[in-house]
This record gives sequence, C-alpha cells and structure tokens, in this order.
Amino acid sequence: MFSKKFDQDFVNKLLKEKEGKSLDFKQKITSKEKIAKTISAMANTEGGLILIGTSDQKKITGIDPEEERYMVDAANNEFCIPKASLSIQEVKINEGDPLKEEKSVLIVSVRPTLGPLIYVLSKTGERKAYRREGDKTLAI
Repeated sequence: MFSKKFDQDFVNKLLKEKEGKSLDFKQKITSKEKIAKTISAMANTEGGLILIGTSDQKKITGIDPEEERYMVDAANNEFCIPKASLSIQEVKINEGDPLKEEKSVLIVSVRPTLGPLIYVLSKTGERKAYRREGDKTLAI
C-alpha cells in the first residue's frame, strides 16, 4: 500500500467501501490536532488510508492539495510523538465531463507503528495515544 501509485479507479473503489478501522473519509482538514488523533489511531492499530476531499456521503468535493498536505504534515510534526510514518499522494479526479474541472483528493497512507505507540500532544501538554475501533478514534 505504501509504494503503490493510486489512481482514479482506486479512489472510486475506496468510495464503495465503508469507513472503518483502516479507512477514513475527510472533506478537509480543519484541525491539526484532530487529524493527528486519526493518524495516531491508525498507526497504533494496523495502519490505513485517510481520503481527503470527500464528503461523508462519499461525494468528491475536491480540495486544495497543497493546503491539505501542509495540514497533515504539520499535524504529524507538531502533535505526533514519535512521528507516524506517512505517505501522501494527490489523485486528480475527472468526473467524465470535459467541461468540468478536475478535482483533487489526497490519499494519506498511515503505516502501522512497529515500535512505541504514537502519542498525540494536546494543546495543554498532555500525551494520549489513540486506536481505531470500527470507524471511531478512541483514546487508549
């Protein structure tokens, strides 16, 4: 999953799946601390994919890929201790209409941690580790 080159067909396949332990849909990243919790949870469970640029109704909304990439990288660097192993890939989605503009989504691959748990440092300085249970991110 880490070295794989993702494409529109792969994104369409993901959209047919349910959110769960190793798949999460995000319309956009609004909080570095919140996405850090999802990253920690996936890394501490069995890894997974975060698809950014899709609504909960599985519609592709599109995103500014540079802004979302910055938010994910900053969340990992500022809040995750130690940093999680991530791979971030942009996929351009063409909805079959040449008059419509392509939309970008990001696929964040979170590698499962082989060493210590990945903790999230809160704004108050508290460290908590998270795990995925179904489609929920829960504190350990």
